[in-house]
Amino acid sequence: MTFDSSFSPLEPSVRRRFNCRCGKPVFFRNSLCIACGTALGFDPVRGDILSLAPGAEEGTWIEDGAAGPSPEVYRRCANFDTAASCNWLLPQSPEHVARDVSGTPLQQRTLCIACALNRQIPDLSNAVHAAQWGKIEMAKRRLVSALLAMGLPVDSRLDQDPQRGVAFDFMSDLNGQPRVLTGHADGLVTLNIEEADDVKREKARAAMHEPYRTLLGHLRHEIGHYYWDRLVAGSDWLEDYRSLFGDERADYAAALQTHYAQGPAPDWPLHYVSAYASTHPWEDWAETWAHYLHMVDTFDTAMSFGLSMEESDIEYEPFTADMLYRPEAADAPAFLEFLNSWTRLSGVLNEISRSMGTPDFYPFVLPIEVVRKLQFVHLLVQSARVVARQPGTPLDTASESVTPPPPPSASPDASAQPVPETTGG
Repeated sequence: MTFDSSFSPLEPSVRRRFNCRCGKPVFFRNSLCIACGTALGFDPVRGDILSLAPGAEEGTWIEDGAAGPSPEVYRRCANFDTAASCNWLLPQSPEHVARDVSGTPLQQRTLCIACALNRQIPDLSNAVHAAQWGKIEMAKRRLVSALLAMGLPVDSRLDQDPQRGVAFDFMSDLNGQPRVLTGHADGLVTLNIEEADDVKREKARAAMHEPYRTLLGHLRHEIGHYYWDRLVAGSDWLEDYRSLFGDERADYAAALQTHYAQGPAPDWPLHYVSAYASTHPWEDWAETWAHYLHMVDTFDTAMSFGLSMEESDIEYEPFTADMLYRPEAADAPAFLEFLNSWTRLSGVLNEISRSMGTPDFYPFVLPIEVVRKLQFVHLLVQSARVVARQPGTPLDTASESVTPPPPPSASPDASAQPVPETTGG
């Protein structure tokens, strides 16, 4: 897979179905084919699981059966042998090696593009914390693979772009120290690793009356705050954002206090994708962003495995063009088809979940206002794609267009503020 300007929600952007050289199916997390014993690795440039053979130098790999005199050489991520069990590869060719914002190659990098985003990880001598971190890293790799496939900038704040990059802290509560709050602040995403404890996470989900709470959901939500800073704040999108989501300059701390003290307004399902989204415009954005990623990645997975809703006879009320934020947008018909296909798919998956006696796969309803917000996110993603840019190469700011389609919005607002640390997920 290469990155170009053709991202569409109706075409798989990230593959989730793979095959080993022996023809047997393998999966996104696999580092070994259990059928034939071939080593496997994920190439973030191609978006593919590769069957590997040892390279000429110790510790290097090439794609098994690669043609040509100079096949791409890879090294495994240094987290391969840790609790993270990272199966991602580091391409070694000059055109694919990671670079900092000035274009200098990061030749000494030993972590893959996903693991290089970590600023802090828990104490791995604690077996429980190590296992929790492993679950978090699996979720993060799925997130990062989708962001790369969608063409969004994914640069480490640590060694690539200190000003605009992103980083992660995965931390545990310590005796005598303040509780670790999951949230985002100035490009740093923090996650309390107890979210990887299934029992504690389920208790929190029930206590907070949430229909959905997962590690991947947390990461998608918090990275949404980062992309608000990166793509919306101070841009030509800001006034359109405010017209849909509200004015983010409203007192955030007071909004949180009101939400937790009084709960959401009774009519929140008419306006928001979740109760938490009603807290503040920033949280509405992050919840909608996360929801867009839920939909696109799940739909990609379904298409990767050949699932089709074309012949489904499930009854539903289809969305129509007049319900969109920009019905005149060039790909509005494709986006509308995506929404309606998603509605059919999620309806079938909910019935499957009920047959297993488990909670609904998709416990959400999309009111018209949310549909408009989702298209806004989609258009922003389309606009922000970094065209013809491989992972880790320097960001050409001239090519990173964050200008909305016509009609143009108001000029950038200098009063835009960074997102403070949040407790929502």
